[in-house]
Amino acid sequence: MKTSELIAALAADPVPEPVHLGRRLAAAVALGLVGALVLYGLVVGPRPDFAEALGTIRFDLKFVDALALALPSLLLLLRLMRPDAKAGALALWLFAPLVLLAAAVVAELIVVPQDEWLPRLVGQNMRYCTTMIPMMAAPILAALIVALRAGAPQHPGWTGALAGAAAAGLASFLYASHCPDDSPLFVATWYPLATLVCAAAGAWAGRRFLAW
Repeated sequence: MKTSELIAALAADPVPEPVHLGRRLAAAVALGLVGALVLYGLVVGPRPDFAEALGTIRFDLKFVDALALALPSLLLLLRLMRPDAKAGALALWLFAPLVLLAAAVVAELIVVPQDEWLPRLVGQNMRYCTTMIPMMAAPILAALIVALRAGAPQHPGWTGALAGAAAAGLASFLYASHCPDDSPLFVATWYPLATLVCAAAGAWAGRRFLAW
């Protein structure tokens, strides 16, 4: 084959469509949230005094803190889907929910008598909390892992762990409307524990399915 014929043949080949990583990630979040909402509707549901609790500082803090974890985690995931990406200053935002919780805990310790600290930390629902958040995060994490396979993350384990944290943040946002325990002492203890479970599952999934 002549050079001119080879060039013409290559030019005739269809150009592969670009992979829209942002769209894939957004679709994964939407699909995962549908699964989480199904579980929420079937198993969890809002607490009976939801309307009364809405607007109180402790109750609203749970939603703010969940979003403070989920949003920077998702933005960082979008960046890390590419093999040459660096986390950069965006990774510092992952400390935002920890700082927020720490400040809330300090305020709680100041205004609440010492003999109430342990009962508020233990709460009423710690086992249910640490079970339901990972359960509702599971469909979100699964969808995120599938979406991340379209990219080429340089560190599959860490990327998977970040996907688990993002899934936990979104699941925590849903679960917060059911949780009867609003004390920052409870939230700062059991919500992060549930998040660690999700991050560990994500790290395993990342090493298993995202390695290249």
